[in-house]
Amino acid sequence: MFRSNKKKIMKLNNQQRKGLSLISRMRPKSVIAEQYRTIRTNIQFSMVDREVKSIVMTSSGPWEGKSTTSANLASVFSDQGKSVLLVDADMRKPTVQKTFGISNTQGLTTLLSTPGQEVTETIQLIDGTDLHVLTSGPIPPNPSELLNSKRMNNLMKQLESMYDVIIYDMPPVTSVTDAQIMAAKVDGVIFVVRHGVSQKDAVLNAKDLLENVNANILGFVLNGIEKKSGHAYYGYGYTSEGVE
Repeated sequence: MFRSNKKKIMKLNNQQRKGLSLISRMRPKSVIAEQYRTIRTNIQFSMVDREVKSIVMTSSGPWEGKSTTSANLASVFSDQGKSVLLVDADMRKPTVQKTFGISNTQGLTTLLSTPGQEVTETIQLIDGTDLHVLTSGPIPPNPSELLNSKRMNNLMKQLESMYDVIIYDMPPVTSVTDAQIMAAKVDGVIFVVRHGVSQKDAVLNAKDLLENVNANILGFVLNGIEKKSGHAYYGYGYTSEGVE
């Protein structure tokens, strides 16, 4: 079993280096793309009693699919005609620029470290879509400090005045404090778990860390499970129930 998990992690690591799969764009009629739309619908149901404009996407550890889920969810939200911004706030191992094939010379770190840098000049519109993206920018020496700064708070308010939905792709919760910092600032958190990779103790620990900062956990996305029904592949599921 350990050997099987090791092979799976090596495969996921190689995929991440090449860029993540934007299947909601490449295969919009596929079963997996439909699962993303189902997740989008479930998230919208969680917004009934409370406006949820800003969302943190995170996981307990690496290779669990949080960046893939972030990009695809942002894509399907933009399909509804909403103004959507995907922010790569993983300033340690950014991936969004690879996924969309865009420049990362300027991004979030630029806005946080360069006075006078204009938001509209830094955000990029993905060709052929209504999706806007703010890449991470150059990797800084102090990501946690930047995310916990007043400048970040002001930037978040500005972005919320510009967009209907903002999705922040964050590092794993148990690795660094970045996700906890942002979870305390946003309207909701979605936690990604991958079958065969995520460890139960790590997931529970991550859940506790998020609850320690009073994060509003909207639900959990479980991915990596294959169910064959004819030629269908079901890779993603969403639940708003807690992990016990």
